[in-house]
Amino acid sequence: MIELLRSNDVVTLSFVEVLLRDAGIESMLLDQHMSITEGSIGAFNRRLMVLDEDEAEARALLAAAGI
Repeated sequence: MIELLRSNDVVTLSFVEVLLRDAGIESMLLDQHMSITEGSIGAFNRRLMVLDEDEAEARALLAAAGI
């Protein structure tokens, strides 16, 4: 898997997850439970991962969406 996006903006991450899912690209969000250890202050970014073979298509989707 490869990191497609790193952000602590949950709205952007959710939007990108939907874009990928609608395109048939499987993704995985890592570090989403870090808020427990950080006190919910949003200091740690979450990582959105995709399969290596889906990277080019996923990046094209992000570019088309202006992300």
